[in-house]
Amino acid sequence: MNTPPLVVERVFNAPIEKVWKAITEKEEMKQWYFDLAEFKAEVGFEFRFYGGPPEKQYLHLCKVTEVVPGNKLTYSWRYDGYEGNSFVTFELFAEGKTTRVRLTHAGLETFPKENPDFARNNFAEGWTDLIGRSLKSYLE
Repeated sequence: MNTPPLVVERVFNAPIEKVWKAITEKEEMKQWYFDLAEFKAEVGFEFRFYGGPPEKQYLHLCKVTEVVPGNKLTYSWRYDGYEGNSFVTFELFAEGKTTRVRLTHAGLETFPKENPDFARNNFAEGWTDLIGRSLKSYLE
């Protein structure tokens, strides 16, 4: 059975260049995403950060796998000490003076099913909040 990826899509009242900077520049990412020690939108660049519910923080291990400057960013997303590997993709589409962002998180089914923190609905809530609230308020 092929599990469909999680997709969150929003339109922001911001030019595509501003949105691209928000998803690829460390200092901008800290304003709405996670507190990353380092980040480069370069294939092969590895980064890590802690995130998760307040009572249990997980070390996320990520590696940039695809960059199309101004349009697309993909990185792997896995957890230290746990099985599974997934991929997060940001795609940007200029629509006049606005930008449509499509976030796709594929491979969620590879994470341990017995851990409720890795349930699909938690990812849906997290990405909806990050893209729909945090990124929106940062950009607009």
